[in-house]
Amino acid sequence: MGLYYYGLQYTTSSYSVIFTNVIPIATYILALIFRMETLRLCTPPGSAKFIGALICFGGTMLVSLYKGRPLHLWPTVIGRHHQVLQQNISRTHQVYGTILLVGSCFSFACWYLLQSKVLKVYPYKYWSSMMTCLLGGIQTGLTGVIVKRDRKAWKLGWDLQLLTILYSGAFATAVKYCLNSYAVQKRGPSYPPMFNALSVLFTTFFGSLLLGDDITIGSILGVILIIGGLYLFLYGKGKDLHRGDDTEEKSAV
Repeated sequence: MGLYYYGLQYTTSSYSVIFTNVIPIATYILALIFRMETLRLCTPPGSAKFIGALICFGGTMLVSLYKGRPLHLWPTVIGRHHQVLQQNISRTHQVYGTILLVGSCFSFACWYLLQSKVLKVYPYKYWSSMMTCLLGGIQTGLTGVIVKRDRKAWKLGWDLQLLTILYSGAFATAVKYCLNSYAVQKRGPSYPPMFNALSVLFTTFFGSLLLGDDITIGSILGVILIIGGLYLFLYGKGKDLHRGDDTEEKSAV
């Protein structure tokens, strides 16, 4: 998450959220490499999962590489934010932010795989989530002391910064890790990150409505592909789980 926030600092919200869709692809590929998932292209569920993952990846690349004509669908709430943000980004090294975002996606993918293994030998998922957040807080705290030595940077007031910290800590971290751990335990490591595709839809909409980010033809087409690939993958995953349940019932009989 630290890598993601630093990558977000050098890019935009609509650009950064696209990289969350690399997480399910990376998770799926790593799960195949470590034999935590089976490919089985000859079966309909295996083909659906593989094709769905490719469509999601293609939609992500389409949003990243093709912009198209911008669509001004509604007036923005914060009108000047987009212009100021674009000026700031032009003075920064966007490649550096992209590298940080890719590193964040790979780290998240590794976490899903490790969490799947941990929950098999240590099934107390909420205690595991608490320890994850605690150790992550210590790690980021030490990193923050090294990077930001100015005391003013650590002062909190009754402003948007405090609200952001409370929201990020309570929902974007604590609740997110608990729900992800539960889903990993029930459905496997490659299932929860596939829902990251929906974050592109919400971020693109609210970024345009509130912050003035452009909605382009490329972003709309990419979102359609991402959501289509997501549900194709979930269809194949559901068929796999249903087949596994049937096999267990037959073996029990």
